[in-house]
Amino acid sequence: MAQLGKLQKSKTSVVPKRKSILKDFSSRELLLLCIPGLIGQILFYYIPTGASIVMPFKDYDYKLGVWGSPWIGLKNFTWIFKSISLGRVMRNTVMYGFWFLFVGPICNIIIALLLFDVKKRSALKLYQTVMCFPNFMSMVVISFITYAILSPRFGVLNDIRSFLGMSPIDVYTILPIWPLILTIVNVWLGIGMGSMLYFAALMGIDSTLYEAAQIDGASHWQQTRYISIPHLVPIFCLMLILGSPGLIGGSFDLFYLIPRDVQTLYPVTDILPTYLFRALKEGSYAKGAAVGFLQSICSTILILSSNFVVRKVSPENSLF
Repeated sequence: MAQLGKLQKSKTSVVPKRKSILKDFSSRELLLLCIPGLIGQILFYYIPTGASIVMPFKDYDYKLGVWGSPWIGLKNFTWIFKSISLGRVMRNTVMYGFWFLFVGPICNIIIALLLFDVKKRSALKLYQTVMCFPNFMSMVVISFITYAILSPRFGVLNDIRSFLGMSPIDVYTILPIWPLILTIVNVWLGIGMGSMLYFAALMGIDSTLYEAAQIDGASHWQQTRYISIPHLVPIFCLMLILGSPGLIGGSFDLFYLIPRDVQTLYPVTDILPTYLFRALKEGSYAKGAAVGFLQSICSTILILSSNFVVRKVSPENSLF
């Protein structure tokens, strides 16, 4: 026992003391390199975030600034619930958000499964490049492309209709067709990078699973159903949780630039971000901040709720 005690003391004496991060010179150099980024984070993120939290409860005045403006309580929130457009805006926002939340990932999964069956490497690279290209294009360019197709005077669509002996139409006056147009543009923009995410998951599946399934006589559809799709469920759940704030938000670029802010299309294209933008154009910064404040709270609740549902159904696929 005495020898064992001596051996334990010798082992403990050999263990070097851990240096403090602040006392370690190399660590101090790294911390000094972090200072400019930390200052920028404070100036351009935390301070504006604090101002955006305070502004909805103040009567904002340019001369007094955010912190000097008087407090008015919840008066900036009352106009939101009294607005006659609130029902239309919230209906469009929630319906488009719910639709895009599922139609986008489903299309991405289908494309990923199709790409997974492509055996020729050169063809696979070509397909991936072509599909990912729209993701790197500006939404302004996308809006000009759609306008070149849908323009009532010079659009390709009306040129085709005239060639077929049909009368030209003005798409910007036909409300029922715009949910389809926005869905096509949204899927086209995101299908490249979205499908690559699921394709990477498919590439990580052990090939012996498919070989064993083929030996057992499983068809291609059975291999897809029982091997490929179950491996995509975790990513689908993750994208579902992260995309849940879209139920109360949405892409401003898509709903503002593609319909070109045509007032007659507001019943089917006006969502909360575009509604907020028009409020800011009128100079109502405090009212706009109030809408953004409520939107942030709802987004947080949606993320927590969706993660709670996923954790109850499939705990291993939850985000936290």
